[in-house]
Amino acid sequence: MITSEQNEQLRAWFAERLPVDIYESLLSVTVDREEITVLGAIPAAESVAAFRERTREQRIEVAREAEELYRRKVAWAVQSGEDKTVFTHLAVPVMTRLRQSERQVLDTLVAGGVARSRADALAWCVRLVGRNTDPWLTELRESLARVQQVRAEGPDVTDSQKSAS
Repeated sequence: MITSEQNEQLRAWFAERLPVDIYESLLSVTVDREEITVLGAIPAAESVAAFRERTREQRIEVAREAEELYRRKVAWAVQSGEDKTVFTHLAVPVMTRLRQSERQVLDTLVAGGVARSRADALAWCVRLVGRNTDPWLTELRESLARVQQVRAEGPDVTDSQKSAS
């Protein structure tokens, strides 16, 4: 997990490299193990398609540099009013083991036409949980960031082990 300080450094890096006219404002930079998502506001009068076309070369140049430096893919997103669109993003496979009762939940979603497959049903469930528990997940992420900060401020265990030998 990335610390809030590292996330701010990443946001600053993108803010420095993005051309001034690419977004009205840079709203957020979100990162996980595989991907960095850059979200910016665009004018209500500009369509997502027009934005993508107008900024393609600039975004590719910045993404190449970021991907080499941070070893993660870069996804782009725009927000116009309340509408948010993410494009050029990854869908990363994950493995899980489910018991029969859990598989039956997925199979019910498939049978009911909510999802095309168990994988789609599981993704649907994750999105639903994310939407309905966002305040709790935010609090959990902030707590994890604090744990990382405390660990970083603590003693270096490897140095103390070396001096003990």
